[in-house]
Amino acid sequence: MYMTDTRPILEAIALKKCLRATYNRVEMKLAPHILYNRDDDLHMDAVALEKNGAPPKEKKLGVFRLKGLSDMQVLEEPFEAEDLFEPEAERYAGNALMMIEA
Repeated sequence: MYMTDTRPILEAIALKKCLRATYNRVEMKLAPHILYNRDDDLHMDAVALEKNGAPPKEKKLGVFRLKGLSDMQVLEEPFEAEDLFEPEAERYAGNALMMIEA
């Protein structure tokens, strides 16, 4: 079984710092808001701040399967909690491993 190292994600969430990662061959700068379990698989919901060095067309909270993430590195750049993130959402109930402090 392939297991992604969750330490960079947990550190980025705990410290509210951006995470640089490659997701399905796209280099991204992410603001990770929560790590959770869904369908026996780990997922991270994050706001993509950059995709291949450019800002995305619209700001949204995306779902990232950990299996698709690689080359993760916590950056010194902090981020603010995004209004799009709803920590009380039903999909997180009982499944959240770690989430940002709002």
